[in-house]
Amino acid sequence: MSDRITLGKTFKPHWVWAIAFGSAIGWGSFVLPVEWMNMAGPMGVVIGLWIGGLILSLVGLSTGFLVKAYPITGGAFTYAYLAFGRKHAFLCGWFLILGYAAIVALNASAFALMIKFLVPDVVKVGLLYSIAGWDVYFVEVLIASAILVLFAWLNIRGADATAQTQFYFCVLLIAAATGVTAAMSFAPETSFSNLLPLYKPGIPSWSAIAAIVAISPWAYVGFDTVPQAAEEFNFSPAKATFLILAALAVAAAHYSIMILATGLAIPWLDLVDLREIWGTGWAVQQVLGTAGLAALVVALCMGIFTGLIGFYISCSRLMFAMGRAKALPAVFCRLHGKHGTPWASIVFVCAICLLAPWFGRSVLLWIVDMSAVGISIAFIYYCAVAYRLFKWTASQRAPAFCKEVAPGKKLIALAGMLCSIGLLGLLLVPGSPAFLETPAWIALGCWVLIGLGFYLTLAREYCNTPKAEMDRLILGHAAA
Repeated sequence: MSDRITLGKTFKPHWVWAIAFGSAIGWGSFVLPVEWMNMAGPMGVVIGLWIGGLILSLVGLSTGFLVKAYPITGGAFTYAYLAFGRKHAFLCGWFLILGYAAIVALNASAFALMIKFLVPDVVKVGLLYSIAGWDVYFVEVLIASAILVLFAWLNIRGADATAQTQFYFCVLLIAAATGVTAAMSFAPETSFSNLLPLYKPGIPSWSAIAAIVAISPWAYVGFDTVPQAAEEFNFSPAKATFLILAALAVAAAHYSIMILATGLAIPWLDLVDLREIWGTGWAVQQVLGTAGLAALVVALCMGIFTGLIGFYISCSRLMFAMGRAKALPAVFCRLHGKHGTPWASIVFVCAICLLAPWFGRSVLLWIVDMSAVGISIAFIYYCAVAYRLFKWTASQRAPAFCKEVAPGKKLIALAGMLCSIGLLGLLLVPGSPAFLETPAWIALGCWVLIGLGFYLTLAREYCNTPKAEMDRLILGHAAA
């Protein structure tokens, strides 16, 4: 039997919370409020995001149950294998890689977007071409590429130092964002009447809210970085559920205050019509001047940096687990000789993300829409496996890995699974408020074909490895 490579146990509880919260926030809460208000109006966005947060709390609870029972890196890949076997595990893992990597790329793109807003004359140099109406500049590509390489290097240098830095970044993010929102609320130039109408005119309020609920898997993705890091906990896995729910709650509150801060400056419909490159930044600058914009820039930078750290960690750990299980080439489970990090996986994520800035932001947003499908699929698996982890009654027949009689936990997992299927339906069912656009379907098809190529290349060894050995590689021991 081959040796099983393991990760060191260095992550503290508040570091893990910071990884989850920072990943869930990222850049979207600072860059997208105007676009979201254009979809649903201020109240529609807030209600939609809180409903989405509550739905994903069911997924979070289910995930916490699994982490407590099986604190092993790999997240949904590991748990899908446990309950449904190798093919399901590969399918789930492959889509989740896409979801994570797309957000790494978009965080780098958001950093370049911020620089373009602050110093447009510096960034708008070296026009290369236009894609889907978005001008691609060489300097913009250079900035996004530099931030990708920098954070790949930081993640390779050490997991514990990176996770600790993540916590400090999150504290600064919360302080800066809260300060900006408080200042906007009390500024004499602002008015809460600017938030009217509360919903987007011309469409039913329920439809507007549903469109926001549909993107909540993408808006909150990051809380599932907790199971990706489970093997590195230096504390009891029983704390995972609280850390996940705390990350979701603080994320929902943060999204709400950023909608408030954006919509107070001028009537929000007028703000939408302005089509500013960074609507929230423009609104804050008009009211609070350079000082307010500087505080917002600090918060945005922290959001981008925490997103980069969190998703580099989660994507590289997922690929590490898949490489260890022979679902991906073995190079992805190699650890750095000095720092003990999965350096090859981190380099691979960086390499594929370095392609993204060359395609322009419009194409990246299509990829994000498509990646929401993969994220929703992973959420379904989390809940489905948690559902099978428990029994309704002591006499019920159950899988060998089933841990206990717990009808309450089983009901939570069932509710989470049904809600996750509903979220996926909003993206895939024609006529739904969040049905994918044609370019997103094309990107989804390309990713499926690439995954199929990987699977066919590796299928012989992956599928023919004896189950006892595969259990040891993925779970760390023979399955119960």
